[in-house]
Order: sequence, then structure tokens, then C-alpha cells
Amino acid sequence: MKWLAACICLVLPALAAADPALDKILECMRANIPPTVRIQTVEVAAYDRTGGERTLKGRLFGIKEDGKARIMLHIDAPVDLAGASYLVRESTPSDEMYLFLPSVNRVRRITGAAIDGQLWGTDLSYNDFKQIQNAFSGADVTREPDTKIGDRPAYVVSFKPSKADGSRFDRIRAQVDQKTCVALTVEFFDPAGVRKTVTVDPKNVQQSGPRWFASEIDVKDPKNLTHTHVKVTGVVAADKLASRYFNPQTFYLGN
Repeated sequence: MKWLAACICLVLPALAAADPALDKILECMRANIPPTVRIQTVEVAAYDRTGGERTLKGRLFGIKEDGKARIMLHIDAPVDLAGASYLVRESTPSDEMYLFLPSVNRVRRITGAAIDGQLWGTDLSYNDFKQIQNAFSGADVTREPDTKIGDRPAYVVSFKPSKADGSRFDRIRAQVDQKTCVALTVEFFDPAGVRKTVTVDPKNVQQSGPRWFASEIDVKDPKNLTHTHVKVTGVVAADKLASRYFNPQTFYLGN
């Protein structure tokens, strides 16, 4: 996620880069994210290797607070997960992640091996969700040779996830559309090679005011032959969101 969505797009921190051209790429990507954003609806359809489907629907809220990302996902459907909520808070030395499940009626902090567990049966782990949303916080970033996706010129940037965040990936590489500064592909690497891919069809890159975002995203696990499709609708920027959405004690209440 590790960014779902965006928004489901990349929210980059102020990473230090020696290359001025790389600085401009990261700055352009960051410019796509408003200080406060509310996504009205997120639909996540997960498909297993036999074609079986499970669809989640929910709402995602995000802000930048003192320069740090705060992202909360609230699930509305299916019935067995309605009310479940997930909170990411960018922090130092490692990010904070919390989960609320109505069935146990309590908040628990996600740590250790659980960070890489599947997010409600999808191809996204808690850590993937954080990386996609939180844009590889604390990562070392480098630029690779430019490429093309179809007929669209793209920048290529690579990130090394922070070990403090417990990522199982050695490297994450993004191909970024030069026109919109939206990542059209993201590859997650472990020692065996590509472990997960995130792709965006350029036709699903939309504009909201001066900013661009991906309205649909595909996530594939080439080893397990599963995939997940994420659809975002109604991205709405707001002047302010209630602080309770991003407080570990109250994020799941009254959404």
C-alpha cells in the first residue's frame, strides 16, 4: 500500500535524493495528494485461484498531520465484516497500525508477523496497504532509466522499505506516468523475485482539480495465482476531517 488507495495512490514523504531530477519526480507525486482527502467509497474484489470472488465495500479517510500521513479504512460490507476498521499512522522510528473487529469489540495494534498477514482475504497485507498508502515511508529511493508503458513515457523509481516497519520485501519499484505523476505499475520484490504487482490502466487515471489519482487498481500474486481489484469512487477533498477518525482509541466509532 505498501498504498488502498488513494486515496489509492502513492503518498510520498520528504525523502532525501541527491539527484535534483529525482527530487522533482517525488515532488510531483506528492503534489497529487491534498492535505485532507475523503474517499466516499472503496470496493475491493478478491479472486482466488479457482475464480471464487469476495467483495468488500468501505470508506477511506486520509489526512496529513504535522507532515505525517494518517489513513483509516472502514468496512461497510459484507455483513460479517461490517464495522471493521483499520488505521495507519506514520510515525518514527516505525509506523503504527491498528485493527478493530466488531466480533471481538476491541482495538489491537498490528505488530510482528501479523503485519504481513492478508488484509481480509485480499492480496493485500497490512504492510502492503501501508506501503501503497504511505508511500514507502523511511525508504531509500533511487532513480532507474526511464521507460514506456504503452505509448506513455514513465519514470522508474526504486525504494528499499525500512526494516523497522517489518516489510518482507527487499525492494519496491514503481513506474510513474510522466504526464500525471501517478504510479502505473508497482512491483514488490523478495529474494525469489517479483512477489506482488500493482497495476493501473492509464484510462483509469482521473483528475480532480489540479491533482490526479487512480480510480481502479489491480493487485496480483504470481505465486498463489490470486488477484484483487480495487475501485475508488467519489474522491472528495475537505478542509477538515474529525480527529476521531485517526485516533487509535476512537477511529472505528460512528463512521
